[in-house]
Amino acid sequence: MTAIRLLLVDDDPLVRAGLSLMLGGAADVEIVGEAADGDEVAALVDRTRPDVVLMDIRMPVVDGLTATERLRGRADAPQVVLLTTFHADEQVLRALRAGAAGFVLKDTPPAEILDAVRRVAAGDPVLSPAVTRRLMEQAAGTAPDARHTRARARVDTLNDREREVAVAVGRGMANADIAVRLFMSVATVKAHVSRILAKLDLNNRVQIALLVHDAGLLDED
Repeated sequence: MTAIRLLLVDDDPLVRAGLSLMLGGAADVEIVGEAADGDEVAALVDRTRPDVVLMDIRMPVVDGLTATERLRGRADAPQVVLLTTFHADEQVLRALRAGAAGFVLKDTPPAEILDAVRRVAAGDPVLSPAVTRRLMEQAAGTAPDARHTRARARVDTLNDREREVAVAVGRGMANADIAVRLFMSVATVKAHVSRILAKLDLNNRVQIALLVHDAGLLDED
């Protein structure tokens, strides 16, 4: 079994020590490095090649949002999970749009943080359907018409089946549930998701969910 290579980024040394202690003890996780600020992340990623970066969103020099945007602009970008103290932080929403795979609260039980790291490494977002909907509702309050128009134009490039899968992803459904609902195999669902990501130039399922919400598809279904 290949261990998940994990980079920890938090300006609080006690938080880093706690994360290292509780995550590094897992047989399938290897802590490959630690950083105290977002400005250290790029160099550490080059040196340690992590699969996942677990990063605080609020840091004094370069915050997690900026560091996420910089990382996700790279061709070989690792997955990013953000640590936050807020359920609906506007910065978290912006980071998800930038390509972060999700977020966990700092008071989340250790086993759930470990599960989040594993899920992201496997290609799944770490937002529950309820949290995904909450974030999208937060975005909806002031969503400009221009964003709706742009999102609708992008979604219109999908064929009917891809559109159905995208809407199901937007509702927070797992691949197995989508397969049952749309009468297809899990492998076919995964293939559709991959094509949607490529066709819409998106990084992950969370961005699919945000896009279909912006396009108004969840209200139509």
